[in-house]
Amino acid sequence: CGLTDNDADHPESSHAMCVGVPAQVVELLPGRTRQAVVEVSGVRRNVDISLIVDEDGVGLAVGEWVLLHVGFAMSVIDEEDARRTMELLILLGGENEDFADDFALFSAPLPN
Repeated sequence: CGLTDNDADHPESSHAMCVGVPAQVVELLPGRTRQAVVEVSGVRRNVDISLIVDEDGVGLAVGEWVLLHVGFAMSVIDEEDARRTMELLILLGGENEDFADDFALFSAPLPN
């Protein structure tokens, strides 16, 4: 995410934005200190938590909320921030098919 050197030559493409999705931690994976299972809108995913825990996996608990971007938990947020962020994402997505498609891709169940 972010702008490339070529984007300066094309200002119409400089409106790119990264989106973080709030997710609740439902499981810390045993034996994998930097992996957790999170839930977004009823769908569970394995994510990397190495950016917010120490080398022993300490710093995150089941039930806490994280801001998720491309499979990485970027920060811990409180439940109210999670709720407001999700409301805003839904509002921003509105009738935008690309947003709906991207959100559906995230929300698709993992293959068995």
